[in-house]
Amino acid sequence: MLTYNSQLKKLALPEYGRNIQQMVDYCCTIEDREERNKCAYSIINTMSNLFPQLNQEADFRHKLWDHLAIMSDFKLDVDYPYEVVKPENLETKPQPVGYKLESIKMRHYGKIVDQMIQRACEYPEGDEKEALVMLIANHMKKLIYQINNEDVEDAKIFKDLEFFSKGQIKIDPATHSLHEFKIAPVQQQSSKKKKKK
Repeated sequence: MLTYNSQLKKLALPEYGRNIQQMVDYCCTIEDREERNKCAYSIINTMSNLFPQLNQEADFRHKLWDHLAIMSDFKLDVDYPYEVVKPENLETKPQPVGYKLESIKMRHYGKIVDQMIQRACEYPEGDEKEALVMLIANHMKKLIYQINNEDVEDAKIFKDLEFFSKGQIKIDPATHSLHEFKIAPVQQQSSKKKKKK
């Protein structure tokens, strides 16, 4: 009767394969310490041959010894040339990252647009402020177009801009216009090969 891999013991590190795992299991059964050490070193050499492209990494050998300890379920008693990972360190979880949960007035614009508008409000009146406000307005139009794919009236963008700035930025749609955005057509590749004449 055939034995399937699904019926065998689960591999601790499947990237090394079942043969390496069997070598590690055998190494754990060797009673003579010197022979066990020789066996462990030969397993490490075989493991390094599986990934020759990683041999140049500084801590590659150290990783291999860690992997050997993991594959033996930390039961292999040999003279490790490095301090190997401890079983309790395998399950360590990172500290949770604290995020500031701030309310976003209009989610399709995001928080950064709101911050850019607040910064634009602080600019002194002049050409530089007007250019910045128009850049922000064009960016807002592009963001709406990405989710809507329909023409967005400039007046709607200017109204949103006024809302974000609490009335400090007012743009007249009769005298100002924003860029027109269109979706670039996707070029179709023909499946027919051109015949040679």
